[in-house]
Parts: sequence; C-alpha cells; structure tokens
Amino acid sequence: AICRQALQDEMGLAPGRGPIIGMVTRLVAQKGLDLTLEALPAMLATSARLVLLGSGDAPLEEAFADAARAYPGRVAVRLGYDDEMARRIYAGADCFLMPSRYEPCGLGQLIALRYGTVPVVRRTGGLADTVQEVDPRRRTGTGFLFDAFAVDPLVEAVRRAATAHADPVLWRAVVRNGMAEDFSWDA
Repeated sequence: AICRQALQDEMGLAPGRGPIIGMVTRLVAQKGLDLTLEALPAMLATSARLVLLGSGDAPLEEAFADAARAYPGRVAVRLGYDDEMARRIYAGADCFLMPSRYEPCGLGQLIALRYGTVPVVRRTGGLADTVQEVDPRRRTGTGFLFDAFAVDPLVEAVRRAATAHADPVLWRAVVRNGMAEDFSWDA
C-alpha cells in the first residue's frame, strides 16, 4: 500500500480504488503496445489507471505521450529506461500488463509475480507457461489471460482483474499465489 501510494503520487495519478496497471517494456510492435493504445479508453472505463515506463519506436513513444496528455491523472508515461523507476512500478502497481504478440520467455511477468503484482497477459509462449488464470470461486491462479490479439479479449481480461481487485479477500489470495511461485533455477 505504501509503494502504491508513492507510485500514484510520483506519477501524478488521480486517487482511485480501481487497479493501477503497470507496464515496463520496450515500445515495439512485438509487445502489443498498438493493441494497448487501441484498448486504452475501454480499459480506463473499468476504473483502471495505467503507468508505463519504456522507450523504443518513436511513433509509439509519441502515441503514449499523447495518451498521457489526453487522460491526465489516468495515464502516466515515463519515456526512457530507469531501473529504479521500473522497480517502483513493479512494487506499486496492482497489475502488470503484457499483451505481447509473441513472448518466447518473458521476464516481466516473473518479476511482477515476485513483487505481488498480478499479471494480465496474452496467452502466448512463456506468458502462457508461467501465469495461471484466476478462479475466483476457488481463489486459485496467479493472473488474467486472454487469447486473441484483439481489443475485446484484452479489455475483458482487464475487467476480470478490476473485478477481482475490488474483492480484497480474493485479491490478497491471488497476490499470495503469485508470490509463492518459484521459477528459480533450483526449482
């Protein structure tokens, strides 16, 4: 909670009860950022807020900077790479978004799980191998997945995450499930 408040303050996000969705990524087509931009209005309608740290293709950098200006207090963007800022996003965000077109392994979701930041990912490659869909009734799973590389499935996954986030008992269970995962070399 302390890290969440600090991230919200540092990035100028408006107070809110909906989830803060973090992204730490290269701004390239592989990472599904065009899909994120297309889905952004519907994602924000779920009460979520977005904070992004990254650099890459100039058109994507410009588009995310434009989104931050269009949605002040709801979207915060820091262009470039800053390891300390990345850690603050992992520590303070509620969810971590990876809508990748393909992802052979993926480290972002593994870091997010360790920090207790619930992944919202496209079911592809290493993301599919390391994130299990939440079952609210059984309080199992570690994140929220979607299959088709399209706006509606992405937004639906964000909606499921926002609904779970609104249930403190369920959310604590999902966070604990993720933090208990062991993807170390020893395991």
